[in-house]
Amino acid sequence: MKKNLQYILIGAAIVLVIAAQSLYIVRQPEQAIVLQFGDPVRLVQEPGLKIKVPFIQNVVFYDKRLLNLEPPAQEVVLKDKKRLDVDTFSRYRITEPLTFYKTVRNEYQAQNRLQEIVNSSARNVLATVTLKELLSEKRNEIMKRISQAVKADAAQLGVEVADVRIRRADLPIQVSQAINDRMKTERIREAKGYRADGEKAAQEIRATADKQATITVANAEKEAQKIKGEGDKKATEIWNNATSSDPEFYSFYRSLEAYRNSFDDETSMVIAPEGEFFKYFGKSLK
Repeated sequence: MKKNLQYILIGAAIVLVIAAQSLYIVRQPEQAIVLQFGDPVRLVQEPGLKIKVPFIQNVVFYDKRLLNLEPPAQEVVLKDKKRLDVDTFSRYRITEPLTFYKTVRNEYQAQNRLQEIVNSSARNVLATVTLKELLSEKRNEIMKRISQAVKADAAQLGVEVADVRIRRADLPIQVSQAINDRMKTERIREAKGYRADGEKAAQEIRATADKQATITVANAEKEAQKIKGEGDKKATEIWNNATSSDPEFYSFYRSLEAYRNSFDDETSMVIAPEGEFFKYFGKSLK
């Protein structure tokens, strides 16, 4: 009885192993190729549980979805001898699994081959355009040419390239640094020129202002002297007229002016009252 149970268990194990080797599952985003002794015998693109010959056949799976390809940036030389570091981005899918298997076997090898194709196509196309064209409206046309070249070569691998884009196109670091240094030198030189021109203009403005101020002050002093002279002349005429019309009153007025200018609260003078200075003291002016 025990021996029979062992046979049953061994038989069940053999059945399970054979079943495991006979069945495989194709998932929704996958496609499969059944291989027999390394040669493809059947393509399976419908998802579900599938059957194969155990121990003789095996299965390889490929993704049906869009896959990304991001090769490292490469340096290219444009038609006008400008150097650029170009970073591309591509999206592709495996559309011919049998061709794909025969040419590259797996996705890792496919990534390497596609990277070479994309870099080579971008390098060849960009070598025919200038930097000005790459930065102009012709950019879309250039990208279209690169994409067409990549698609034609990628089709030989059983791959359909959906899109190729240049994400970034920069000058190499050494060139960028040299350009930045040159631009910095030019800006410094221009700044010095502007400062020199500004200082020159400021000096001219200050000189003109000083000259104008000197002229204005001189004219003002001249006019003031003229007005003062006319005033002195007018005052002299008035005094002369007053003196000639009433000499006695003029003498009296001058004496009063002399008294006012000579005496104050702190002044003490000893003078005989009969002197000429006090001739109008004690007298009335008739």
